[in-house]
Amino acid sequence: DDNAILQMSLKLASIYAAQNQDKLALAGYQFCILTLEEKVAKQKETPTDALPEEERVNTHLLLAMSLDSYARYLLAHHQTALAQTMYERALKIALEVNGERHPQTVVVMNDLATALDAQGLYDEAYAQVSRAAELAQQTEHTDTHVILNNLAGILIHRGEYSQARQVYKTALEVAEKSGDGVAVRYIMRELTQLAKRKRMRSKGKSGLEETDAGKDGAEGQKE
Repeated sequence: DDNAILQMSLKLASIYAAQNQDKLALAGYQFCILTLEEKVAKQKETPTDALPEEERVNTHLLLAMSLDSYARYLLAHHQTALAQTMYERALKIALEVNGERHPQTVVVMNDLATALDAQGLYDEAYAQVSRAAELAQQTEHTDTHVILNNLAGILIHRGEYSQARQVYKTALEVAEKSGDGVAVRYIMRELTQLAKRKRMRSKGKSGLEETDAGKDGAEGQKE
């Protein structure tokens, strides 16, 4: 149960997951999580002066990292409810150990929003991602543009297209400053799609108004 061994096991599980070796990946994730849970429980019973605080903290954070990595795997395999549970547990540890403004806490908060969004829980997802975006901007997080992009997507799912457009523009500015060309191209495509969607909605409303006008005219002729 040495942390170095567990960290290597977690990396190996992630490699298996990338290779679609699901049986081995699951075994790896479960081994890491169960072993770390047992270790955390033992450390709670160990006298404070018998174990360095740094080791306690590292063990807790490694458990959070394992839960987060497993949640990503679950989300990729469309097991969104279970992924949500894993993210919630990881976030609880991150908040307790590192606090809300820590970079990793912000990332887990954003990931939890993604899991909630995938289940159609848009209000809950918005609550998480909007806070993550706020913290990311305040702390100049390296993934600020990624989190803003996620916020914009969730706003679209909530039907808040104007707000989504503004957030995308902010995300684009941040992505350009960071030199993330892939993100820049993605956000520009999303802005283009959003503009098309807006035009289609406008046409739809115009068509509906014309139909209503036609009905009114027909009724007038009948009278």
